[in-house]
Amino acid sequence: MKGAVAIVTGGGTGIGAATVRRLAARGVSCVINYASSQAEAEALAVEAGHGAIAVQADIADDEACRRLVTAANDAFGRVDFLVNNAGRTKFALHEDLDALDAADFLDIYQLNVVAAFQMIRVSAPMLRASPMSAVVNVASVAGVFGIGSSVAYAASKGALITMTKSLARILAPTIRVNAVAPGYVATGWYEQRLGEEGFARLNAKVAAATPMALATGPDEVAAPIEALLDPAMRAVTGEVMLVDAGAHLDVGMSRRPGREN
Repeated sequence: MKGAVAIVTGGGTGIGAATVRRLAARGVSCVINYASSQAEAEALAVEAGHGAIAVQADIADDEACRRLVTAANDAFGRVDFLVNNAGRTKFALHEDLDALDAADFLDIYQLNVVAAFQMIRVSAPMLRASPMSAVVNVASVAGVFGIGSSVAYAASKGALITMTKSLARILAPTIRVNAVAPGYVATGWYEQRLGEEGFARLNAKVAAATPMALATGPDEVAAPIEALLDPAMRAVTGEVMLVDAGAHLDVGMSRRPGREN
């Protein structure tokens, strides 16, 4: 993978930042996309090295996707990997059918699904020119089991999983397309909202409810993303890898605490 170039959307924090660090350790030059986390993305670009750049773009907008890929081309002249990590949600009880309206669905779907499609579409010519091209979409167990932060979020991630399979079929054999589906991920987002003690309690509760006794962190999700991008995985496409410390093995997972993703 040394010398390859990767675009990571939502790359300044959380899973995206952990992915950038793993790819940089393999000698990959990263284009770190961010919407608002400028300071984090720019600091990460310096840390990652290999000429990494941070590029602001709201990829819900198709023209912004084109500017992002153009920036990658201008900086490196190639794109080998694409990680569609950027996403959003709105928290709402599933049983409260009045908690979401059409605008909420469209807003979530636009970034979680349409933006990922736009990024793949505009990157496709450069990916086809690479001998190791691969895309990884960051979905969620919510899209597999219909759980998570809201019905709209679960529906969007389900759509992203289906799109992963569709695109894997039509872009083969030149571009592999896979997805990871995390469960709860212990990111700074939770710590900022719950405080250090509340965050620790949540992680302990989640770990106690998983077969692997683990509150999955960003790096545990970044590791399978890295693996799916690796050219050694050239026989793997159209797959969805669940990354939730085995929580999906529990049929009662939707009733357990801490399963917000």
